[in-house]
Amino acid sequence: MRRNFLTYSLWGGMLAVLTMTTPMALAADEAPDALITRISDEVLSAIKAEKLGQSGDMSKVLALVDSKIMPNVNFQRMTASAVGPAWRRTTPAQQQSLQTEFKTLLVRTYAGALAQINDQTISVKPLRASPSDTEVVVRSEIRGRGDPIQLEYRLEKTPGEGAGWKIYNLNVLGVWLMETYRGQFAQEINAKGVDGLIATLTARNKANAEKKG
Repeated sequence: MRRNFLTYSLWGGMLAVLTMTTPMALAADEAPDALITRISDEVLSAIKAEKLGQSGDMSKVLALVDSKIMPNVNFQRMTASAVGPAWRRTTPAQQQSLQTEFKTLLVRTYAGALAQINDQTISVKPLRASPSDTEVVVRSEIRGRGDPIQLEYRLEKTPGEGAGWKIYNLNVLGVWLMETYRGQFAQEINAKGVDGLIATLTARNKANAEKKG
């Protein structure tokens, strides 16, 4: 895939993830803005306490992302959105491979963002939604050096007792992450098909693992 493939997150997705993490158990009745507020504080505290931005220990950062952030993401919906219309034509095996490789990509992308955190703070804006809504947008702002960065999260309330809210898209500076990936993935699918996209993602993840350890 072209060099710029999947690199959007180096400025968008990386910054967006600075505010996402939570314990494994989520209260089903926890408001989505309260969730974002709580997990923002938790992830920043963990990073600063462990000095992950200074240690350069990528294994610890990867473990933090995988255990704290990823359980709160709806990967099936996120992957389907990124793949676009082609998702409906994929086999179950292809869907599983796409989700696996896309998750690996995002984990490393987010880990790279977390490793750069220093003295940023996060402010979550009051939620504008009805108690009956099952999909909401939570708006927040990262403050640190330079101008504040506006972030928006799309969350859905997943069915089932205690399932809670899950993130399925992120907006940084007016750009939705999944829509950006969809354009990049579409180019690859049009050129090489779904299996070609899977192969490219696999190769990209392998190269990142070898480079960053």
